[in-house]
Amino acid sequence: MRIVPSTKESEMKRVAFLLMMFFQCAMAQDSPHGNITIPCESCHTSDSWKMRPDASFDHKSTGFELEGRHKVIPCASCHENLVFTQKSSDCLSCHTDIHKSDLGPNCLRCHTMESWIISDIKQMHQQTRFPLIGRHALADCDACHSQATAHQFAGTPLTCIACHRPEYEATTSPNHVTQHFTIDCSQCHAITAPAWPGSFNHNLTTFPLTGAHQAVLCLQCHINSQFNRIATDCYSCHVKDFANVQSPNHIAGGFSHACQTCHTTSAWNPATFDHNATRFSLTGAHQTILCQACHTNGNYQLVYSNCNQCHNADFQGTTNPSHVAGNFSTNCQTCHNTVAWQPATFDHSTTKFPLTGAHQAVLCQTCHANNNYQLVYSSCVQCHNADFQGATNPNHVSGGFSTNCTTCHSTAAWQPATFDHSTTKFPLTGAHQAVLCQTCHTNGNYQLVYSSCVQCHNADFQGATNPNHVSGGFSTNCQTCHSTSAWQPATFDHSTTKFPLTGAHQAVLCQTCHTNGNYQLVYSSCVQCHNADFQGATNPNHVSGGFSTNCQTCHSTTAWQPATFDHSTTNFPLTGAHTSVLCQTCHTNGNYQLAYSGCYSCHATDYSGTTNPNHTAAGFPTTCQTCHTTTAWTGATFNHTWFPTSHGNAGGVCATCHTNPSDYTVFQCTVCHTQSQTNSDHSRVSGYVWNSANCYQCHPNGRGG
Repeated sequence: MRIVPSTKESEMKRVAFLLMMFFQCAMAQDSPHGNITIPCESCHTSDSWKMRPDASFDHKSTGFELEGRHKVIPCASCHENLVFTQKSSDCLSCHTDIHKSDLGPNCLRCHTMESWIISDIKQMHQQTRFPLIGRHALADCDACHSQATAHQFAGTPLTCIACHRPEYEATTSPNHVTQHFTIDCSQCHAITAPAWPGSFNHNLTTFPLTGAHQAVLCLQCHINSQFNRIATDCYSCHVKDFANVQSPNHIAGGFSHACQTCHTTSAWNPATFDHNATRFSLTGAHQTILCQACHTNGNYQLVYSNCNQCHNADFQGTTNPSHVAGNFSTNCQTCHNTVAWQPATFDHSTTKFPLTGAHQAVLCQTCHANNNYQLVYSSCVQCHNADFQGATNPNHVSGGFSTNCTTCHSTAAWQPATFDHSTTKFPLTGAHQAVLCQTCHTNGNYQLVYSSCVQCHNADFQGATNPNHVSGGFSTNCQTCHSTSAWQPATFDHSTTKFPLTGAHQAVLCQTCHTNGNYQLVYSSCVQCHNADFQGATNPNHVSGGFSTNCQTCHSTTAWQPATFDHSTTNFPLTGAHTSVLCQTCHTNGNYQLAYSGCYSCHATDYSGTTNPNHTAAGFPTTCQTCHTTTAWTGATFNHTWFPTSHGNAGGVCATCHTNPSDYTVFQCTVCHTQSQTNSDHSRVSGYVWNSANCYQCHPNGRGG
């Protein structure tokens, strides 16, 4: 149907009608494009259903942006019907796969949207399992891809032999087929090389080529082009060299066929032999001796276990000292070394008698008289008996000295001699160290047995008068008070008794307590000594006050005065203001046996005299600590529990609510909360009654609501 416009208004109505029809068709899904939400006027005009010349569509919004050749081809080339959403974005939905699915569905792997022609096929080939390297990069595709004309590239083999089998079978030098060469061409040929001839890496075999072997022609070892089952030992190839050697003769000398024992691949000569690989390593002068010097008559099968086998003539001919007469060991290295036969040394520390000190400078013959080198010494006296017998200061024989000379003498020198008294039961310390031996060891008696000091100092013990040790019953254990540093001054450690001295006790003279020379006192308490002080005390009177005789309860050894008492040890610890109150304030008439169980006992007068509020009239409890603390009597506080004392205009004043000072169980809410005020606030409250009891019943915490 075509509508002819007559006026501007009719034209507007016509356009509106068409738009409404288009919109209804689209909403009813009657559009030929299927379920599409684009307005019809975006592509069509109101005069005709044909596409508008200026119509444009952002194809990128579909997820498939038009690029390259896709931009210029007609829409119908891809969209065969008007339902555009049915079109797939896959390449194969428009383009026939001439590769028959061999290369996958993604055409963009090789082709571009600009052109169907492939210009960088070699670069793309690098992304496959067979990158093009060397001469492969110059070869025609058809040379490997036999089905290339049919656009078939898949299935092409990747091994070298698949393409190069003709070359493998045609090669005669060496013949790959008859010698059963590997078909892995890359072992000898390199694809990076400019030509097919290659080289073989002999290191891949069990016989790597080293040294001079690297320059030898292959056929020199691989005779008759034999490349398999070739012997890898040296002798198999060098048997003639082994047989022709005369210096030394390898066959007569019974040499090993392991040529590498002496020879290397660098050169056949010169050859070396590592004598350390045998049981007889060459050291010192042995290293410069010609082989024939030991291996006489071409005998290289010698078995040496000691030096004497070669040096027996030297052993037999030695006279200084005579090795035979001295019955020396044939183990030459005991004294000799391989550096030189002379000079020879002997390590005496390997015997039971190591040489130390002056012994080291003594000639061997001095001890080993008459060429006797089989001496067995177990003590010094075997050699020094004459010195022992002749000693007179002191006389070793009469003094019963031990024949163990090392007790006093050393190998550094026979004199001076020293004795370590700490090896006895009486070590010397302090002044004892400077006392002459004869002072204690009188009449040459060196067999003394001391177990205590008094054995030597009994005269000192008996003669002591300040204090008298005998009458005082002192112990004869002198070290209790004396030390070896000096006999005087003497000290006594009172802490070893049951009464350690502390404080002022330390400065008191012994006689002050130990009167009449009595040093056997047994004290168990202070009052035994301070009873007079206890009886005479008046401030306070200890006797009438029934004080304990345990003086340390209040006094210390630092000084008798001032005295202190720890009230926390009683049932009534002092806190707050109580700590500064004089004792007599509570303990009146010298009564220190008070037994308080509560504050009221002392503060009854304060309780009765209080008028703000009157405690007696109000019936307050006598548990003062409910409101008062020991910090101060005034400024008392009461824990009002639920109802805050700061409620309204009370300001903490009790009388604001408790209008009856004689009865604090009575309180008035209606004084502040008038009836006219509360009635209006409770107009909707069921069961509301204006009185104080009902107020508290609903408002126990003083809050509205």
